[in-house]
Parts: sequence; structure tokens; C-alpha cells
Amino acid sequence: METTRASLSRRALLGRAMAGSGALAALKIFAETPPAPFSLALARSLNRITFEALPPVALKHAKIILASTLASAAPGSRIASAQIVRDLAKERAGRPEASLWFDGAQLPVTEAARVNAMFSDAAASDDSDLRNVAHTGTSLAAVGLALGEQAGATGPELLTAMVAGYEAAGRIGEALIGERSGFHASVVVAFGGTVAAAKLLKLTDEQMAQAIGITATTMGGLSIGTNSWAREYHAGNATLCAVNAVQAARRGYTVNPDILEARGGFLQVFGGKIDRQRLTREAGKDLDIEKYLAIKLVPGAHYNQATAEAAVNAARQANLALDDIAKILISGPQVRGSVSHRAPKDMIEAIHSLPYFVASAVADKDFSWVHTTDEKIHRPVIARLIALIEADPHPPQVQYDWNWGGTVTIIGKSGARFTSTVDAPRGSGPRGIEWSDVDAKYRALIPNASLPAKQTEEILAQIHSFESVKRVPDFVRLLHS
Repeated sequence: METTRASLSRRALLGRAMAGSGALAALKIFAETPPAPFSLALARSLNRITFEALPPVALKHAKIILASTLASAAPGSRIASAQIVRDLAKERAGRPEASLWFDGAQLPVTEAARVNAMFSDAAASDDSDLRNVAHTGTSLAAVGLALGEQAGATGPELLTAMVAGYEAAGRIGEALIGERSGFHASVVVAFGGTVAAAKLLKLTDEQMAQAIGITATTMGGLSIGTNSWAREYHAGNATLCAVNAVQAARRGYTVNPDILEARGGFLQVFGGKIDRQRLTREAGKDLDIEKYLAIKLVPGAHYNQATAEAAVNAARQANLALDDIAKILISGPQVRGSVSHRAPKDMIEAIHSLPYFVASAVADKDFSWVHTTDEKIHRPVIARLIALIEADPHPPQVQYDWNWGGTVTIIGKSGARFTSTVDAPRGSGPRGIEWSDVDAKYRALIPNASLPAKQTEEILAQIHSFESVKRVPDFVRLLHS
């Protein structure tokens, strides 16, 4: 009967319109129905992502994010910036809803997610999106495990939420590529955590859209903070924002429905492109997490890692004694203008210094996790090699598919030249991400968590088969003694 009444009502409306202004007016009534706001159209697309429809690579990459994020969090939990915020959260305490990794303290889900995200980001050893230089996986893992623990989610539910969240952050980040007006990538990352949280709590399309809007008007962070503790503070804020936004939207909190695309809205303020079709397209088989995920297999800024790999290759080809090197030339999208010859003074500077990456790679014919230690950073040979590094005045004509690529040429005192180019870094979607590399990273870093070796292996084994995890709370219990 409801359908009949609705049909009669529409017929009556059409009849009145035709009687008053003719058939053209009646058609106009229906033709002018406005499209859904961006946030609602995006939410509808992402809410339709199901576990059963996930491609195998998307499923694999979501599990890899869990392993990589926990690996990065282990050393990060020992860094003072994350410890300060952890201690503040524990002092404030509150309702016990979710666990701190490697600690076991039970805190409100917002604080647990925030601190765990800071653990991962502080060590600068997490993941990146190849387009956005955004550590989306940190937010997805921290939000996902905290809310998954609180809600008693299953492994498939968490993996699905992570894939949807990656898609959200990727699309919004894509709209801001090359812009962001001086804002940190946390303004992108926060949307990933928001959508993941909304999926886990089973928000409606309308509620998810409101959570996206709340995130848009909340999240900030300045890019200038990348080389300080501000970086991990941004990561914590992005995660905190995501959980708060979803909790508020779930209770009925609303904001401007067109907050993404309106004049003065998120996309305009952050210098983005208002492209409805790309932002709200249906999520199909070609998912962002498959194409753009990059896992750090060595420490430091991801955009420097392809150039470091090229330096390793060139150094191995040359096989010169260090005293026989006359010059090191670098080129690529990350090389703009002159190259600094200042050696880094600490780990924070080192992990963001392209000259340090190249000098270390040439000195050791390798670049790995040990290169964040003071012993490696402050070697006299590093300062000496940095002094030899220059931007190539006549760079090779290389077509880079990614903005991360780099070319290194080592020139010997004899005049011999040895050149290598690497476009996308190892451990990235375009080159394929191998479990063997991720497992090696995990085993290299997880001992910093001070968990029993048998327990850390059980964690990794469960991550490999996370689709079989029946209860996320049972998995999280493995993350502390």
C-alpha cells in the first residue's frame, strides 16, 4: 500500500504541473533533482565495499599494513615524543575500551588509537601512499585495531574497513596532489581512519557522510612540522579526529552536507580539484590499496628511498674505494636546485635528508634499519661524501612514472661513470610487495617491543591469515605481555 500511495502522489503532482504549466514544467520538477553532496556520494560508494568482493591483492596489502605498522610501532614506542603522549593518556585514564600496544593499559578508544598511531609514526618506518606521501596505513591500523577491539569485530570486518579507508584517503589525497597549501598529509590520512571506523561501527551512508564532514572541518597540521616531533603529533591528531568524528556522527551530530565541495569548503581551502566523478566513483576491482601502497623496507622519508636504492646500485657497480670517488651526481623529481652539504645532526634530520641517504648508501653499498643509529649518522665518512654530492647539471633523460624516482651517478677520479635509476621504491605496489620483505622488516623491528619471541611469531602468523581471525580482541591481547 505504501508504494501505491507514493505512486498516486507522484501522479497527482504530475497532473497538477501539467494542468498549470504544461508537460515541460512537470519534467523540470524531476530533472532538477540536485545530485547528492560529495560526502554522501563518497560514503555510499565506500559503504558498498564488501569482504567477499575484495581482490586478493587488496586483501594481502591490508594484512601487510598491519604487520608493517606494528613493526614500526615497536621502535617508535621507545621515542620520547610518543612516550610523552602515552604517559599523559595513562595519567588521564578513563573508560577502559582499547589497549595500548606493547603496554596493555586499557584506555578510552580515542586515546588508545591516538597513542598507537604515534608509536608507528614516531619511528618514520611505516607505509606511504605513492601519490600523497601520506602514512595512511598507520591511521587504518591504529583506528582499526582499537575500534575492532572495542566492538568485537572479526578479521574480515577489519580488513574490509581498512581497504575502504585507504580508498577514502587516496581519493581525497588525489584531489589535493601538489597543493595542500602548506598543510601536512595528516589532512588526508584522517579520512582513511574515519571511513574505517565508520565501517567497523556499521554507520549508515548518511552517518558516514557526516563523519567525513566533521573530519573535513577538524583536521589540520602544518607541513613545516615534518622534520620535528610535530610529525607524529599530526598522526595522533588524525587518528583522534577520525574516532571522534565517527562517534559524534553516530549520535546524530551533523555539519554542512556540502562541506567538501562548497565555496569555502575543504577542497577549495586546501587547494584541491573539485572533480565529482573521480572522488565519488564506484569502488570496483581497481582499488587504491592495490596500486599505491608502499611499505618502507628501510627507514626514513619514503620519497628518498628510490634514490638511496639507486645509490646502492651505482656503488655496487662502481666498486670503488671511497677515496677514489670524485663526485656523486643526483637527479630526479626530489632534486630541486642546489643540494645541501650539511650533515644531519640527529635521527630526525637524517631520516629526511636525501644527501644522508645517498652518502650512507655509497659508503656501505647498502641502506637499512641500522642507518638511523647515532653510530652510523655521525661517521666522518658521511660528512665527507655529502660534500661530494651535487645536483646533476645534465641529468639523464629519464621518464619517471612516479614522483619518487631518482638517478645517481658516481664519478671516479679516473673519470669513469656509474649510473643507476630507480623509479618506484622496492616494496611498493608497482613493483609488487613481497611477504618475505615484510616479514624481514617485522622481525628486524619488533624486538623493540620486548615481547617474547614466540609471541611475536604468533602475531605475525595470525596477520598472515587475518581473514580467519574470529575476534579482533583476541588478536590484540597478543600485542602485550
